[in-house]
Amino acid sequence: MNAVSRMTVLEGDEFACIRIIGRANLHSSLDFKRVVGELSARGCIVFLIELSQCSLMDSTFLGVLAGIGLSLRNGNEAGDLRLELMNPNERIVELLETLGVIHLFRVSHGGRPDMEGEEREHVANARSKQELSRISLEAHQTLMNVNPENVAKFKDLARLLADEIRKS
Repeated sequence: MNAVSRMTVLEGDEFACIRIIGRANLHSSLDFKRVVGELSARGCIVFLIELSQCSLMDSTFLGVLAGIGLSLRNGNEAGDLRLELMNPNERIVELLETLGVIHLFRVSHGGRPDMEGEEREHVANARSKQELSRISLEAHQTLMNVNPENVAKFKDLARLLADEIRKS
């Protein structure tokens, strides 16, 4: 990833615990989305996102997280798909509430999940500037779609990112 964030993954049969360490930001959001997609493709239906060591999330990461939360909710008629945020600090909870996306997640505080297996460090993939711009645009569009109050906050950034993508 980059110098300010790391991600570890502990995978079970139908569940995974993803630990975010440091700042969850634009750079880590693309890797996070890829990891969740890969785990989902392998049959994972419960995602525990362990945040006790995550100091902050930027709006791109929050938008990616909201997009995953939305997709799990939309495909969750049986109630078996789940995205749970474990041990987020007050600042992260406040950001989720302010952006109007906290309802997309279960939020819990307490110990680490009781899971067997080896936690492995996720190795970041190379990413282009265009990939980062695309994921940032998608994330901010998600935040604006989930909560119309976010339009005023992110419309200029979304326009700038869309222009940047068109030019490349």
